[in-house]
Amino acid sequence: MLLTILAYAMIAIFMYVVMSKKMSPLSALVMIPLVFTIIAFLTGVADIKADPAFVESLGGEKLANNLSAIGPMVLYGINQTAKTGIMLLFAILYFSIMLDTGLFDPITEKMIRFAKGDPMKVLMATAIVSAAVSMNGDGTTTTLIVVSAFLPIYQKLNMKVMNLGVLIILQNTIMNLLPWGGPTARAMSVLNVGSEILAYLAPGMILSLLYVIFFVAPSMGRKERKRLGITHLSDEEMSKLTKISDPEKEATRRPDLFLFNGIMTIVLIAWLVAGSFISAIEVPSLLLFAVGTIVALMVNYPNLKDQSKRIGDNAGDAVQVVILVFAAGIFMGLFQGSGMANALAQSFTTIIPKQLAGFWGIIIALLSAPGTFFLSNDGFYYGIMPVLAQAGARYGFDNMSMALASLMGQAFHLLSPLVAFIYLLLRLTGLDMGEWQRTAGKYALGIFIIFIVTIVLMGHMPIYIPQ
Repeated sequence: MLLTILAYAMIAIFMYVVMSKKMSPLSALVMIPLVFTIIAFLTGVADIKADPAFVESLGGEKLANNLSAIGPMVLYGINQTAKTGIMLLFAILYFSIMLDTGLFDPITEKMIRFAKGDPMKVLMATAIVSAAVSMNGDGTTTTLIVVSAFLPIYQKLNMKVMNLGVLIILQNTIMNLLPWGGPTARAMSVLNVGSEILAYLAPGMILSLLYVIFFVAPSMGRKERKRLGITHLSDEEMSKLTKISDPEKEATRRPDLFLFNGIMTIVLIAWLVAGSFISAIEVPSLLLFAVGTIVALMVNYPNLKDQSKRIGDNAGDAVQVVILVFAAGIFMGLFQGSGMANALAQSFTTIIPKQLAGFWGIIIALLSAPGTFFLSNDGFYYGIMPVLAQAGARYGFDNMSMALASLMGQAFHLLSPLVAFIYLLLRLTGLDMGEWQRTAGKYALGIFIIFIVTIVLMGHMPIYIPQ
């Protein structure tokens, strides 16, 4: 009983300190479970045999049920997240380098020239470029690039900037489900599933991208055409909109290597997805991105000083994400190894009506919407999902279906005030948060429905399992 109380108290305190910003996610992920694990051992309620995976990881070695078990717990948790952390490190570096080389610059320029002064084309171009730039999974980068490229033309044509803010967040929401984007990496590490999850998410992501490009953007475009008509921009005006004025940024561009970088990126992503279906060509995603990063550096920046500069300038974002992944491993190791996760899952399942147990996947998908909106991703995936997943296992749902279900609510997550980069977006565009959330929310509902329908119809998450 005391172990269950400690488990609930640990999660409540963890969510409180993260949401209220009393502690950073990094500090909370390490210190909160460590303190409660020590309390569990000192009070004699810890149960290191409660988690079979932890016991199996010991390889036959026996541990005393005391504080000396904390070290192996931490190592166990870190081992569970190591692959994800290394993959994220190289994936973020790779896409950051591609942005430095200007891989997306010609795409942006062509979209602007294609749009000219037609609001419909401007909005569709915004959606396409937002999706392309969002491939690196970083909302801050996407916001800076897309707003810098398109805000001048929105202002020039007197278009509603609200549409710009909505399209950016919708496309980033979808592309953020790539394994290196954040929430998927958390689900992968917490539920111990591999990069094949991308293949299961891909159909819903593709349909959602098409929904935004060919339904949301055109519906906005028709309203703007009716309100503004069509303005024709001269070649000189369009050149000013696409010209890079920062000399330092210009120096990192490699337009002559656009074809090479484009083909390499397409091959890398295609190989990553195809490997999930064809075992003969399956290669660990961390190796693909590691090789891709090294090749990108060697080809685009053969000078060693330039390579170091690129790594140094882009390492900050990558390291922050990777550190959180390893800290999550410590959280998981202590939470599971101490027996708190098992105690919490057992108590949690007792309050779920038996008649709803068979619909657990759908329940998690629905809970993930408010869960990832009102909580940070760290709070939801590291504090809540281990419990929900263990309950799901008792009802017959595997880790993959639980991971997929938990990601459905990401359709609304980036509208949360807990997401840091949205304040950058709102500041650059001058939008009101409440109005922006309401406008984007109605379109995000469509993405949420597409996500759920695709994973159910493709058989990756059962609607019902008889109990």
